[in-house]
Amino acid sequence: PSAGEAVALAKTAAAACASFEELTAAVAAFTACPLRHGARNTVFADGIADARLLVIGEAPGRDEDSIGKPFVGRAGQLLDRMLAAIGRSRTENTLISNVVYWRPPGNRAPTQVEIEICRPFVERLIALTKPRAIVLAGGVPMQALLGTAGIMRSRGQWRDLELETGERFAALPIFHPAFLLRQPEQKRLAWQDMLSLAARLRDD
Repeated sequence: PSAGEAVALAKTAAAACASFEELTAAVAAFTACPLRHGARNTVFADGIADARLLVIGEAPGRDEDSIGKPFVGRAGQLLDRMLAAIGRSRTENTLISNVVYWRPPGNRAPTQVEIEICRPFVERLIALTKPRAIVLAGGVPMQALLGTAGIMRSRGQWRDLELETGERFAALPIFHPAFLLRQPEQKRLAWQDMLSLAARLRDD
């Protein structure tokens, strides 16, 4: 299908889902995203479906594509440690996903078209799980869901993430853990962001 047709198919499939389990199945069955055909696995979500915290990253990498779960490589291990520092974990009270569910070739950034095809599923995930807080890990999900560029300038600032339905959710852009592995001196700012996240979750 063309890009427009693929987006329309995704919207139809996502809208038909009344639960997290139905959405998981719909993403697994979706074949209209061109990335699907070069990937080993669909990488949709990992964690607790009704968690108050939803973390959204960019796209699966090699480890994620191999295992079929988001954030399982070195960056994922760092994310787990960051969450643990504020009493959060994917096994107890956090849900983790991405803006794209199949690995882009060579771990390149997903294209705007690929993001738009997956977006109806991303928005439906948010609408169904209704998190108290959404963490946008890195510039790609921030740009995709907030329309904002410049993670260095925007990280740590709470924003309203508005769905097509008009629903609004509190979103916090942070550095992607892979960036922190490359530039560990930025972990000080990342810790400030985690403290802000902990305060938001506690106040709610």
